[in-house]
Amino acid sequence: MTTRIFMASTLYGTATLAAALDAGCFGPADRRILLVSNNAATPETTPSVDEMPGFERLRSRFDDVVSWNATVFPFHPGAWSPRPDDEPLWERHLRLAWGIGDDDVALTVESLQVDPALGVARIFTDAPLTVYADGLMSYGPTRNKLDPLVGTRVERLLHLDLVPGLRPLLLTEFDVPAEVVPTASFTEVLAELAEAADTAEPAVPADQADLAGAAEAPAPAGPALLLGQYLSALGILTAEEEEQLHVRMLRGAAGLGHTRAVFKPHPTAPARFTRTLEEEAGRLGVRLAVVDTPVLAEVLYQRLRPALVVGCFSTALLTASAFYGLPVARVGTDTLLERLRPYENSNRVPVTVVDALLPAPDDAAAVAGRRGALDTDALADLVRAVGFAMQPRLLPGLRAEAERYLAARLDARTWRYFTKKRLTALGLPGGVPARLAFLPRNATVRRAARTARRLRRAVARG
Repeated sequence: MTTRIFMASTLYGTATLAAALDAGCFGPADRRILLVSNNAATPETTPSVDEMPGFERLRSRFDDVVSWNATVFPFHPGAWSPRPDDEPLWERHLRLAWGIGDDDVALTVESLQVDPALGVARIFTDAPLTVYADGLMSYGPTRNKLDPLVGTRVERLLHLDLVPGLRPLLLTEFDVPAEVVPTASFTEVLAELAEAADTAEPAVPADQADLAGAAEAPAPAGPALLLGQYLSALGILTAEEEEQLHVRMLRGAAGLGHTRAVFKPHPTAPARFTRTLEEEAGRLGVRLAVVDTPVLAEVLYQRLRPALVVGCFSTALLTASAFYGLPVARVGTDTLLERLRPYENSNRVPVTVVDALLPAPDDAAAVAGRRGALDTDALADLVRAVGFAMQPRLLPGLRAEAERYLAARLDARTWRYFTKKRLTALGLPGGVPARLAFLPRNATVRRAARTARRLRRAVARG
């Protein structure tokens, strides 16, 4: 007997699993268990995957649904991991609790670098692993060094073809092969979710029914869709800066001639983000609707057929462009590239991909022509260079490629993806030459630099 356990923390991830199952990416199994985990900071106030609108349409792919939160209660699933000595006890407990018995177990998990996926993989210590990536992070390197006892069990990486031709770096240190989940299967699953949403609560408030009518209109007549991400919760932006980011999205859409907009806030974002945006919409003369139910952006693409999708670095920007052929624009990626700390922050590659591949709203011709600064081939070289700079110990084989890239292509446009400090530390082109490397550590030089900066600021104020 074989039991396959599929772990999911988002509806998007569950849809990815459903698409992979429909496409035959998994072999036969006697039993399929969907293990859902609510990783929100406060799970008690945030709907779990199996409580989201449309989940019942995906439920039929699995024999049972089990809650990881209930299993490890009262611990938070993202903050708890079994002690090494307790792992055999936990495996026996879970096999009994979930009725697995002596079945062979195969695991399919997301975000293997962190708990709860890592903890589950450690508990079922002999289970072969499949990792599925439901976003842009698959194109970046593995976040942390994985225990070889876990990493060598990974048989493949399933991912969506968000950037056709771009190969993932995730788990390449273990030579894990990447396999694409067919786009057609994924969009068919999303169509099921859209049908379910049509029979659930309306995605657009009733007093904005005129905007909802755009679902039957051709794409140019649709509203602009703004995507919120709640980056302040990650400590990347302050709450005030994130409010202004949303305002910039609205201004960008208005600057392109859009007079109707729909804002999809992050499910856990505070209500005041919406109030600030509504005030700005009034000043700009833009009619704004706010999505007040938890629904995937892709469902809104099908229901509203927006004329434009604006966001920061959400994966949904790429699904809009690659899967639905919608015009897209990105806002705020330049700020994030400066703010991400440390350099190996796992959001760096997603921000880099969006910044390089998608246009800004102030370039109307690029938005209309659906073109960014780089093509896919140039983007692939950039991502591999950034990936090496992020994780040189995990990806030492990329050093030569990174050196060639930086020596030939480091210019005013591409400097934004690197920092001189990082290039210097790694001895890469663009960093401080080795013979001058002592300067940043010299106390006298640092004092002189501080004095020069103070004088420059004084002159500027004067």
